[in-house]
Amino acid sequence: MKEYITLSEEVRAAKEQGKPIVALESTIISHGMPYPQNVKTAREVEQIIRDNGAVPATIAILEGKIKIGLSDEELEMLGKNTEVAKASRRDIPYLLATKKNGATTVAATMICADLADIRIFVTGGIGGVHRGAETTMDISADLEELANTNVAVICAGAKSILDLGLTMEYLETKGVPLIGYGTDVLPAFYTRTSEFDVNFRADNPETVAATLKAKWDLNLKGGAVIANPIPEEHAMEESMITGVIQSALKEAEENHIHGKDTTPFLLAKVKELTEGKSLDANIELVKNNAVVGAKIAVSLYGMK
Repeated sequence: MKEYITLSEEVRAAKEQGKPIVALESTIISHGMPYPQNVKTAREVEQIIRDNGAVPATIAILEGKIKIGLSDEELEMLGKNTEVAKASRRDIPYLLATKKNGATTVAATMICADLADIRIFVTGGIGGVHRGAETTMDISADLEELANTNVAVICAGAKSILDLGLTMEYLETKGVPLIGYGTDVLPAFYTRTSEFDVNFRADNPETVAATLKAKWDLNLKGGAVIANPIPEEHAMEESMITGVIQSALKEAEENHIHGKDTTPFLLAKVKELTEGKSLDANIELVKNNAVVGAKIAVSLYGMK
């Protein structure tokens, strides 16, 4: 196993010193935002985690290695290089074997974090059940990973381009707890609310950390979703974003876009139709999640 994994100096030192570590994905850099905002945001998010008492570990697959923690040069390369593969569970072995580069999705980041014994992971939003999945079977691998891998994901809910009701049903079936951080309802990425209630509410990092500790102490396999709403001042108006998403979904259908190409297409189309406002919201919600994720990691570490 060790032959495939490389820790950055910062992460290695954190492990040796017993510091809390927070995993970060790299798909958001390669496929989620344009350059240079992607690299700038990645560096800012890493610094937010440091400022809140934890150590960031951005994860990617580079030249036949799972990199846990990236250098400035590696972040820059991921941000600029348009040939980096979008890596989920199925892609990891092939990318390692062929020494190709891959930016890790939520699912792949969870797997790699678990291999490195990192339990807290911060991202923007999780994938889920796509609209029309009752005929297409288009369901994100993120959900299956949450059912099986002991990593908690701090996010702004599920992306509102998805079928949120079916996503909630899938998580319930798989026994994945959905904890609202300071909220009773599921946030929908760009907006603070949806029509769906969360399973549990937690108003501080200690409650989340204690819940995670109890879950894993009992060997209840799988992760958890900690849904943290986008800050009020950066949230988008619900009816406007709903209309934009409907328009983007229609265009995706007309262009026969499906599978793992769907989300990047829809996010790019939403950005275009909102004149960049959705990208600004995306950046702010990730930063907000980084604050909460770092605090949860610090609290969880203090309970060991």
